[in-house]
Amino acid sequence: MKNSSILKLILFGFLCAFLASSCVKEGPMGPAGANGTDGADGSNGLNGVDGNVSCLVCHSTTNLESKRAEFAMSGHSAGAGAVAYAGGRQSCAKCHGHEGFVQYAEFGEVLGNITSPSAWECSTCHGLHQTFESVDYALRLSDPVVPIFDSETTIDLGGNSNLCANCHQSRRAEPNVTNPGEETFRITSTHYGPHHGAQANVLAGVGFAEIPGSVAYPLPGSAIHLTQASCTGCHMAEFSNGEGGHSFKPNLDACNICHGTEIEDFNYGGVQSNIHAKLEELRDKLIELEVVEWGEDTEFVWNQDSLRHIETPIAGSGSYHPHVGSFPMVQAQAFFNWIGLEEDRSLGAHNPKYINALLINTLEALE
Repeated sequence: MKNSSILKLILFGFLCAFLASSCVKEGPMGPAGANGTDGADGSNGLNGVDGNVSCLVCHSTTNLESKRAEFAMSGHSAGAGAVAYAGGRQSCAKCHGHEGFVQYAEFGEVLGNITSPSAWECSTCHGLHQTFESVDYALRLSDPVVPIFDSETTIDLGGNSNLCANCHQSRRAEPNVTNPGEETFRITSTHYGPHHGAQANVLAGVGFAEIPGSVAYPLPGSAIHLTQASCTGCHMAEFSNGEGGHSFKPNLDACNICHGTEIEDFNYGGVQSNIHAKLEELRDKLIELEVVEWGEDTEFVWNQDSLRHIETPIAGSGSYHPHVGSFPMVQAQAFFNWIGLEEDRSLGAHNPKYINALLINTLEALE
């Protein structure tokens, strides 16, 4: 009887185990839970942005083709002017060709003559990304620039605009800095001057011959277009009407937005008319003093016999250029100011107060 009771208990246990296992079944999967949110302790972080989507903001085919179309309108993409004449020469290649600029950006100098230079392209200015954030345009250079004309000065146009200043600066100091205290200055070439596009000097208000006169010079770096605008803000505003974007042509819409106006040209407040008249007055005075003349343009052509570049006239061309010779210091300074402001090409827009002071004081000094 005792053994029979034990056997019944064992059988009852097996039966309970069997019934329990047969009652447990896995139902269908429930709906997915919501993404976690940032907790106070930093846990449960949000999902990150898709890296491919971020890249395609700039690198989509549509966007790149638009930028290339705009860039084709820019003087920076011109092969003949930017490359054929000077893109291969070590002293010029930094700013006249793709390979030279990339070498300068990477090594701080152009390493030698460029055998087969090419025009600027996307990768001239844009290299590898550093942070991969939305504001990282992979610009090869963005730090403030130590200018060629004065190693003790720094030009800071702000962020992305500093890329422009590496080339758009004077290659020479003004005559009285080059030859301080001397009464005369010798102009040795018809190419003498700041060199074609010293816009960074004008914006920063440095590097020109600040001849004493009746108008005070504003402090360096005080130009409104430097403190409240930028190279990129004016020249690379949203592309419209053939202006802005990667055409680098100043965008009139950007001017009207900043100034709260509806002008139809860049002659805001008559500034350009005023500066244009003063530039012509100064040019005519320099012609009268025989510092400037009209004549054929020249270029430096490589001469295989002498193994050097020879200054050679360009048939059918013509422009104003200086006489080669010695002149009173103030006349040489006056020419430096005139040609530099003429080739700034903004007619005062870049820095009205500085340009106006330079022209008035220079004209007074020549009287």
